[in-house]
Amino acid sequence: MPDRVIKGSPGMNTKVRNRFSGILLWLAAALRRPEMLFFLPAITLSAFWFGGEQALILTALAAPLIYSISGAFRLTGTAQLPSCDGLIGLALRPQVVAMLDTALQDGTYGSKVTGCLVVQFDDASVILDRHGRAAQAEVLLRSAERICAALRGGDTVARLEGGGFAIALAPVRWLDLEAMVQLATRLQSALADPISLDAARLYVTASIGFCLGARAPDGTGASLLDAAQTAADEALRNGPSSIRAFALGMARKRADRDAFREVLEVALDEGQIRPHFQPQISTDTGALSGFEALARWHHPERGLIMPAEFLPAVDEAGLSERMGEVILFHALAALVRWDKAGLRVPTVGVNFGASELRNPKLAEKLKWELDRFNLTPDRLSVEILETVVAETDNDVIVHNIAALARLGCGIDLDDFGTGHASITSIRRFAVRRIKIDRSFVTKVDEDREQQKVISAVLSLAERLGLETLAEGVETQAELSMLGQLGCGHVQGYGIARPMPFEDTADWIARHRAQVIATPKIGHRAR
Repeated sequence: MPDRVIKGSPGMNTKVRNRFSGILLWLAAALRRPEMLFFLPAITLSAFWFGGEQALILTALAAPLIYSISGAFRLTGTAQLPSCDGLIGLALRPQVVAMLDTALQDGTYGSKVTGCLVVQFDDASVILDRHGRAAQAEVLLRSAERICAALRGGDTVARLEGGGFAIALAPVRWLDLEAMVQLATRLQSALADPISLDAARLYVTASIGFCLGARAPDGTGASLLDAAQTAADEALRNGPSSIRAFALGMARKRADRDAFREVLEVALDEGQIRPHFQPQISTDTGALSGFEALARWHHPERGLIMPAEFLPAVDEAGLSERMGEVILFHALAALVRWDKAGLRVPTVGVNFGASELRNPKLAEKLKWELDRFNLTPDRLSVEILETVVAETDNDVIVHNIAALARLGCGIDLDDFGTGHASITSIRRFAVRRIKIDRSFVTKVDEDREQQKVISAVLSLAERLGLETLAEGVETQAELSMLGQLGCGHVQGYGIARPMPFEDTADWIARHRAQVIATPKIGHRAR
């Protein structure tokens, strides 16, 4: 019987090779683990025990070579601290994401944990508006240096779009919520010292959000960074100098806000948000002295939505300036249409918030709009909250209000009595008229104390040469008392509710038909 040569099939050979390769890969991976180095002395002694001196020499020479080939001495995934000599030396978003990915993977097989923080500066737009882009860059540079100095050598600092910083923490054996809060507080303290800038001392505050690696929604570096960014956005909304830890509900709230912002943008673009006009009349003659343009939302499903429901969302979404542009356009267009219809409306009042007043080009933009509609500036009353005037130290806002007054627009100080504006502020901003807050007007016909307050305000206005308007007039009795006290103009539900432009012509006609000539009040009642 001839000898038979047993040959394995090609499939069998491939299977064996794959298994052998797998064993080698497992061995190489095992050898790369740093703890395997502890077994090197034991391996050497075992070789001597079983093979004598020759085996000892061969093992001593071969073992380091095997470890070197396997990559056991190679440092992988080690994060290096970027240079803080300048902003260019800092990492960027892709680098910090890669570092966090590595740290999270190491944490999966070991006992070390990581975390991510995002630092965002409070009032970053104020620094840019007041001091310029060069100063903003200097602030970022100095802040980066301070942040790097407050961290450990293995932590990574990266620049984010918009001027913030991300910090990826090198893995450590123990990291919890309290430790992250302490680190965030230390970073805020490092940023608290003033920054010298062109002989000026600039104070910077920051809001910080963070997320522990174990709480990353998807277990990836990108999701960990996004979670820290979401927490930082929440901190910034509650700032200044707020600290927030990421929670799963934040992502939902952020998504809802983003979705609602899109709804608001559509509403502004499609004309759903437009002004209603509330008339203002003279207590002296009863004649119409102007309208105030007040934003209303004509929702296609919910109907008319009052400003208290959507204005905070508009402000939070950063759309206040955009909405201001829409209301201004409709207000000026209404003046032109009233003029063409032969209806004499002396002025229209438009509210300007702090975000609009921070625009350095506001006066130029407003002049262009008035020229566009061929209207003189005195036809527009710029209404500014007393709280803005009382609390502002923003040079851009001060400059803009002064520029609007020089342009010829009337400056109305809205909600007077709620913001504690000083006489100096009133003169500083060239106020033309003060609007007495409705809280002082309610029950003025019955409450003697209310009458005293109104009388004091009117006396002050008379001495300063200012016009006056009382808001929130609800009854004919309140209107009569305000006229007796000497208030020049009034508005409120007792006269008319805010109405769409389409209803204004009919209201003006009815009001003129009802006006009865009354003797002029030459002095206030005593």
